Amino acid sequence: MFGLGSFVLVAAYFFLPSSSLQPPRCGDTPDEGYQCQPQLSHSWGQYSPFFSVPSEISAAVPDKCRITFAQVLSRHGARDPTASKTKVYNATIQKLKSNVRQFSGKYAFLERFQYTLGADELTLFGQQEMINSGIEFYNRYEKLTKKNTPFIRASGQERVVESARNFSQGFHQAKTSDKRVDSDYPYPILTIPEGDGFNNTLNHDLCTAFEDGQPYSSIGSKAQQIFLSTFLPNITIRLNSDLPGANLTATDTINFLDLCPFTTVASPVGAISPFCDLFSIDEWKRYDYYQTLGKYYGYGPGNPLGPTQGVGFVNELVARLTGKAVNDRTTVNQTLDGSNVTFPLGQALYVDVSHDNDMTSIFSALGLYNSTPPLSNTSVQSTSATKGYSAAWTVPFAGRAYFERMKCTGQKEEFVRILVNNRVIPLETCGGDRLGRCTLSKFVESLSFAANGGRWDLCFAK
Repeated sequence: MFGLGSFVLVAAYFFLPSSSLQPPRCGDTPDEGYQCQPQLSHSWGQYSPFFSVPSEISAAVPDKCRITFAQVLSRHGARDPTASKTKVYNATIQKLKSNVRQFSGKYAFLERFQYTLGADELTLFGQQEMINSGIEFYNRYEKLTKKNTPFIRASGQERVVESARNFSQGFHQAKTSDKRVDSDYPYPILTIPEGDGFNNTLNHDLCTAFEDGQPYSSIGSKAQQIFLSTFLPNITIRLNSDLPGANLTATDTINFLDLCPFTTVASPVGAISPFCDLFSIDEWKRYDYYQTLGKYYGYGPGNPLGPTQGVGFVNELVARLTGKAVNDRTTVNQTLDGSNVTFPLGQALYVDVSHDNDMTSIFSALGLYNSTPPLSNTSVQSTSATKGYSAAWTVPFAGRAYFERMKCTGQKEEFVRILVNNRVIPLETCGGDRLGRCTLSKFVESLSFAANGGRWDLCFAK
């Protein structure tokens, strides 16, 4: 089929069902994303639904320029909690109901609340997020998308594959609405398995020191625990005071906070959950920063091996931008990337769907947030202080990065520009201009960390 022997089955093509979902209400649109109570919903860290992030630089295509290449790297859409977390959340609810005799005021809804969240799968809201993402990608790059079909890959977890299908559905919907013939639909999706020993640039799993070794594997959680002590005890005291007999622990309190975004995205229309009203805006900002610390020190610039996990994808991006074969000895699957069928060069459009942790590492390997100073683990820092870095601003549910190559009148060389959730990244590492652009050659030169292996040797050092 692909001429790849044992990879025929694992690199299977998936096809999108023909059914369509209805758009969520409450201001969720393809271009602006989720805008319900933004002070609240944009402060849920990686559990925030996608929203358009403010940009100091215009995200419009610059005058006298045209896009010649567009790659999107997307997180999957909103999901249920993971299997382990859904058990913990359910246990917290059952404990509360067993210990508390009466629920009143803003807690009254708990009297009738039944825990019904699933595990790991996309919610209907999350599916619609990805449909919207496909629509937005088509519309933004219409001069390319009306004539080209994207090459699509997805990491192997089912919610990621389903997200790629939903993205395809939105792209197709926008194309047919544009009165374009779309004979390539349903589009093939190359699925790269997630599993021990399988090279996959869209899912970290190979670097032993990072996954299991000390100190790398615990840097993020340690930073979070220190920060929790600055604000969580007072919330726990208040909850126990309001709910006599509850005997909630600090862990129970975090679970209650988590249930706000998860029960919100469990609503097909994204209705804000009553769990959210149990906490103040200031407390949500602290929760958001707590999640940001987990990403920054767990998978980002704050972890010496965080950026290393994103090196393989960066080297693939360089190959696509330059049209040259991938040069990588880290997480690239040499068999897949060595075939023009499973890693074609010279395409105008590419779509990759992955996870929040992997995207955090990729952004770090690209140096997108090199200007972010080390984050404090004792006080909240604003996105102004962090130079635009936060979990909600970078890797929300259905979050996306656009990598653009553009040709501009009067310029001999093409430019590269990167947008993360519609925010143009300044690209300081390659001398970005006032429009956030670097020449292609300068951009590639700036990626020496990835080109030189990105500390991959430390993954297996004894």
